Order: sequence, then structure tokens, then C-alpha cells
Amino acid sequence: YSRALQIYEPNEFDIMLVMPVARLQLDESDDTGAYYYVTFKRNPKEKYLLKFLDEDGKLSAFKMLEALREIIKREVKNIKDVEVTVKRKKAASPAITLQIKNPPAEISVDIILTLEVQQSWPPSTQDGLKIEQWLGRKVRGDFRNKPFYLVAKQNKREKVIRGNTWRLSFSHIEKAMMHNHGSSKTCCEADGPKCCRKGCLKLLKYLLEQLKKKHTKELEKISSYHVKTAFFQSCVMWPSDTDWHLEDLDHCFQNYLSYFLFCLQKRQLPHFFIPQYNLLSLEDKAAINFLLKQVSYELNNRFPIF
Repeated sequence: YSRALQIYEPNEFDIMLVMPVARLQLDESDDTGAYYYVTFKRNPKEKYLLKFLDEDGKLSAFKMLEALREIIKREVKNIKDVEVTVKRKKAASPAITLQIKNPPAEISVDIILTLEVQQSWPPSTQDGLKIEQWLGRKVRGDFRNKPFYLVAKQNKREKVIRGNTWRLSFSHIEKAMMHNHGSSKTCCEADGPKCCRKGCLKLLKYLLEQLKKKHTKELEKISSYHVKTAFFQSCVMWPSDTDWHLEDLDHCFQNYLSYFLFCLQKRQLPHFFIPQYNLLSLEDKAAINFLLKQVSYELNNRFPIF
């Protein structure tokens, strides 16, 4: 998935390890509507998961990640023809990262532990995914009938970090929206009209990647997910394919970038699926201001970084 939106030599890949589960009870762990404690309703079919419950009966993301890590370390030893190592674990990261060393380049692969939950989406998503004008009411309904994902992501706002929170993820829906991104069915098909939506997203992702390379420390709180969320919000603000003509790339990019700057200025970027969850939180203020300055400079000087 990540490869499709990598700009130059792709060297980072995400693999979601998806485990289907049914009949979970989800309890919000804070007011973002994104982080949950997970317990089983009645006897789970997934008996093998019972050994990962903590003393309160909550499913521990930490315990599951540790177990997965051990399995992966063991398996990696059996790989003969390529040098693969498991990177040291980063605090609060939901991923187990493999470094694969072989010419022509080193690549890293993030393995993300994911529960696929076959039940209706949590209430915090009720007013999200506002795609009626862009992709249509029917598509929204179809999306919301799909399962949702929970990734083993630590909630940093917790007073006591116990490693038992899970975060909602809709990467499968995001992927589907990227794939069928037009208000008309034929947008960007072989013989259909071409738009510049993906081009705009790639440009802003590239801009952020370059800035993060130059200012790693200052921008560590900012991720490409911020850019992607602003992109989906832009698709809703400009829902028609005629708003994104391929030949208008520079104009469309300016619109999208202006909206992103506006979000940085207000320090308000609502999660696309969980509108109450602001992705630009107060504690990231320094990084947000720094990014605002850098991007404004690029915009006003015709993008020297490109």
C-alpha cells in the first residue's frame, strides 16, 4: 500500500498482519474517540487470544506485540539468502520493523498488528467519512458495512502506560478511497478523464518528507498521515472531478496546500473518520508552528525544496 504513494525509490513498506475477531466490547480510553480498551463479550471463538488478557480482562496490545516479536525474531533466523534484522523496539510504536539489507538499497518493512473487527463501527465515527457529495451516499454505506481495524497503538495521553489500548484504523477504507477517488466512476481509468488528486497528495507528501529529512528533530511529531487527512478533507471540499483537472495541477496543489496551512494555523485537523479527534494537539504546538513557517516559506519562494 505505501508503495503506491512513495515518490522516488520506495524504501519503506507497511504490512498489516490482520487477525479477524468477532464480538468485542470496546470502551473508549479517553475523549478522542480513537483509543479503546478491548474485552471479549462471552466466550470468544478466538480461544488463543485468552492468554493475552491482562489482570483486568483487557486484551493487551503490549503482550500480543511481544509474542509476535518473538515469533518474527525466530523466523528471521531461518532466512538464508538475505540479511534481515528486527529493529530495536521504539516506544509506543505499533509496528515491528524489519531491516532488509541487500543491494540495490536497504528497505524497512513495518509489520503492524491489526485486529479486524466484524461489527458496527463505534459511535465516535458516526459523523465522520463525510463523502456523500464526493463519492456518494451509497459508497459511504458500503464502506460502513465493512469491518473496522484496531491497531496495537499505545495512547500516549494515559497517565499510567499499561500497553493495553488499541487505536481505530481505517487504512483499508483510505486505500479504497484512493483507488476509486473520482465522483465519476471512470476517473483516471484507462479511457476515462484524468484528474490530479493523487498528484497533489504525492507532491505534499514529498514536500513533507524533504522537510522532515532536513529538520528531523523539529518535525518528528508531524507525519504523512496529517497530509493524507488534509487531502481527504480537500476532496470533500472540492468534490467534483472538474475541480481536479489534470492540467490544473499547480492551481489544485495551491488550494490543497492553502487548506493544509489553514489547518496548521488554527491547529485544527479533524480525523477524517472520527471528527471529534483533532490530529493537531496542543502538545505538538512547537512542531506545528515550525512546519507552518517552513511550508509558508516554500510556498512564497516557489518551492526551492523541489
